[in-house]
Amino acid sequence: MNTKYINLEAPYDDGIFPKLGQELKNGKIVVFKTDTVYGMGTNAYLETACKRIYEIKGRPMYKPLIVLISDISMLKELVHCITPTEQKLIDAFWPGPLTIKFKKKENILPKVVSAGDEYVRVRLVESELAHRLIKEAGVPIVAPSANLSGSPTGTNIKNILQELDGKVDYILDSGNISTDTTSTIVEVDNQKVVVLREGKITKKDLAKIVPLKN
Repeated sequence: MNTKYINLEAPYDDGIFPKLGQELKNGKIVVFKTDTVYGMGTNAYLETACKRIYEIKGRPMYKPLIVLISDISMLKELVHCITPTEQKLIDAFWPGPLTIKFKKKENILPKVVSAGDEYVRVRLVESELAHRLIKEAGVPIVAPSANLSGSPTGTNIKNILQELDGKVDYILDSGNISTDTTSTIVEVDNQKVVVLREGKITKKDLAKIVPLKN
């Protein structure tokens, strides 16, 4: 495969974004900088594209994918409902690096996205680049870290190129990222928040807004 490399730190044609959005929608794999680290993105609705993400990364199929959205209307297409505590989290931390585990609607997303369970893990992005790509695509996208499983998280563009050149369709270079801190992942249990993975948003940050479950 011939991976297309685009340096976003150099002058570029702004007209590339509608094309990149269409490519994402069609199931192409695009590497780009998110709110946290570089992600490897594709259309969350396309089973074959999502499976390709697992294959490229060598990711175990029991590990679910996080779905990135550009607006709340996308969330409502994916989830069964939004509880009062989930709404507090949304109001306080979205857009931003907080991933929330919701009860998903049936028969909307491929089972591979949630690794077969009844939940979907969603984040409303803050990154201008990620937001634009998703908006241009017009669909939610999955975007795990742009690295092979077992390798360092996708923060160094040179490493990303070495690992993924020839495996993905596009690599968008926005320079290196100084930290490998990922998003915080939470779920709500009986209106209390369970922190599944602490990342950029700390337990202390969360406790100011919602009760945490020990």
